[in-house]
Amino acid sequence: MHDDLIARAKAWLVEDPDADTRAELADLIDAKDTAELATRFTGTLQFGTAGLRGELGAGPMRMNRTVVIRAAAGLAAYLKKQGQEGGLVVIGYDARHKSEDFARDTAAVMTGAGLRAAVLPRPLPTPVLAYAIRHLGAVAGVEVTASHNPPRDNGYKVYLGDGSQIVPPADAEIAAEIDAIGSLTTVPRPTTGWETLDEGVLDAYLARTDAVLAQGSPRTARTVYTAMHGVGKDVLLAAFARAGFPAPALVAEQAEPDPDFPTVAFPNPEEPGAMDLAFAKARETEPDLIIANDPDADRCAVAVKDGDGWRMLRGDEVGALLAAHLVRRGATGTFAESIVSSSLLGRIAEKANLPYEETLTGFKWIARVDGLRYGYEEALGYCVDPEGVRDKDGITAALLIAELASELKERGRTLLDLLDDLAVEHGLHATDQLSVRVEDLSVIADAMRRLRERPPTELAGLAITRAEDLTQGTDKLPPTDGLRYTLDGARVIVRPSGTEPKLKCYLEVVVPVTDHSALPAARARATDLLEAIKRDLSAAAGI
Repeated sequence: MHDDLIARAKAWLVEDPDADTRAELADLIDAKDTAELATRFTGTLQFGTAGLRGELGAGPMRMNRTVVIRAAAGLAAYLKKQGQEGGLVVIGYDARHKSEDFARDTAAVMTGAGLRAAVLPRPLPTPVLAYAIRHLGAVAGVEVTASHNPPRDNGYKVYLGDGSQIVPPADAEIAAEIDAIGSLTTVPRPTTGWETLDEGVLDAYLARTDAVLAQGSPRTARTVYTAMHGVGKDVLLAAFARAGFPAPALVAEQAEPDPDFPTVAFPNPEEPGAMDLAFAKARETEPDLIIANDPDADRCAVAVKDGDGWRMLRGDEVGALLAAHLVRRGATGTFAESIVSSSLLGRIAEKANLPYEETLTGFKWIARVDGLRYGYEEALGYCVDPEGVRDKDGITAALLIAELASELKERGRTLLDLLDDLAVEHGLHATDQLSVRVEDLSVIADAMRRLRERPPTELAGLAITRAEDLTQGTDKLPPTDGLRYTLDGARVIVRPSGTEPKLKCYLEVVVPVTDHSALPAARARATDLLEAIKRDLSAAAGI
């Protein structure tokens, strides 16, 4: 085992085109650090429906230039087998470590394979890349990003020519082409031949954001904005200025791209502490709302004044607010969400006589819903302009929530007032999440196995009326690794995260509300139920 590991590491070292990872790997080989080498050379980083995502470093189990070149070569081979020889592949990237290198390598591989490649002019939000694919008539797109993952990670997200992310069977077919790549010496990588796009593609994206807002709508909401050390600031400021909103007050410490994310443990607005600087800025400036993007600006977080302090709205709350706003504006078309999101969207759509669909987790599924007008996912993802961007878009979502806040402000009301109205009209839909981050992925597998072998019959004293193992699929959903429990007045879904080493459990309780005076009691009842469900589910899963 020791000799084999060293031999594999040395063979990798010979081909590695990156001086940084070559030096890192050479040190590990010289130190005979077999434990660390084993974590890097036992297996390969798997290409799936999230593309690639992992920790930066040398070896096949890390994100590096060798892995990216092989992935690009596999994608190119797949595209050519689909008859796309000579087609355009557009490539975007964020401001993480190595992102620009990975984008340039991808362009070189595509060019060498007989495809055309165009790279966005600089680090830009993921939705700009998703927009550019259809705008430029590309056959595929690649975005180099790890979204809201820790600083040590990077990733590789693949879109096809319809502008949405890959789904099965394309992921497996691309993975098979990647596996078939031999030595890197067989992959042509010219040093020129691709195009670096100018600002025209960004200008076109910004022009498209006009479609999100109603003509003549109020644009008075004052905001505090944080880019969370990512690439959203310039594009969001340009979109807000174009629309005529007041210029957002910036969280200066987090405004500029910084791949080390120095002010946050995790660059995700949902993580504890990530919004503390934004809250401090809001206490100083007294805005109408706080808006945050994640580092690649495809997600949008919203916080509001609640009593004497500020609080984050849950993704499900923002999802319902945007839906209600679009319904009030007379939107037509299908409203869609993933199965882990609140069922309130379905009730809003039903009341408005609009089509409604549930999908598997991820915008790769939501974006493919026929006739989609609006889609959202509880993890702060919103697609409010599917004709422009067939993916979640934190810039256009920010525009739409700012418009809604402005309209409410004109009537002396707030986002919280509208949430109260929705609870009275449709019942209080309260959601929460039990999320367990692990170092050892076997913990997740053990929890899923335990729930399958010894499924609970009740949670929080509520009988489970239906238990579904989603690996079997349903009449409306393809198979996925997940469990869904329907209870009397509640719902629970358990699944491994597709992008992080987490087990995620999504909880929802629905409490009837007779009128506004009954809301405090309903909220107390919902909080008690959610806490009890979390406690019982944690015990049942052994986590």
